[in-house]
Amino acid sequence: MTAESQESARTTRAERKKQELRREIIDAAFDCFADLGYHATGISDIATKLGIGHGTFYRYFQNKRDIVDHVIDDLVARIVTALTAENAPDAVSTLDAYREQTARIGDALAQIFGEDPRVPRLLLFEAAGIDKAMAARVLDFFELATELTAAYLSHGVELGYLRADLDIENSARAINGMILASAIASLRNPDPDDQRRLSEAVRRMMYDGIAARRD
Repeated sequence: MTAESQESARTTRAERKKQELRREIIDAAFDCFADLGYHATGISDIATKLGIGHGTFYRYFQNKRDIVDHVIDDLVARIVTALTAENAPDAVSTLDAYREQTARIGDALAQIFGEDPRVPRLLLFEAAGIDKAMAARVLDFFELATELTAAYLSHGVELGYLRADLDIENSARAINGMILASAIASLRNPDPDDQRRLSEAVRRMMYDGIAARRD
């Protein structure tokens, strides 16, 4: 290995370690914010949890408000990831495939919210109380969720497996309202079986409504 290659390898290892520590700081901050609350958490709590000094923290993040943005970014990214690849809006072309897709999405979201109830608690309750800018950001997230859900509905209408007269935007808001209620319910009752039944009930409401079928 040449001297240049060795230097490049050392640089790569050093950069990887920096990224790993940055990731660990974000994870530790999430734990502290979720367990103690944003306002009750100090930089010392985050640093102590990792066994690092304040100076190390400040080499990666400006302050507590800076890192909470990254924590929220991470939570949102986890949710959006559940809506990619085979779960992307244009990944299906029939009603049966759409039912299967929404089941996968429901399971993925239930896993995110159910495995760690602190995720919905921080994202849905704690974050909005940080300051006005974060409250606005939470509302922006809900608008993004509406746009994402509307994309699924619009695709279905375009291909003909969903009703042509569907009010796409308001239907998307209604569906997201049920998903939001499910996430909140998981805080009081995180039992996986109950969450699965709730997810199934949401999907039945989406597909069939609540009117009795006439023979």
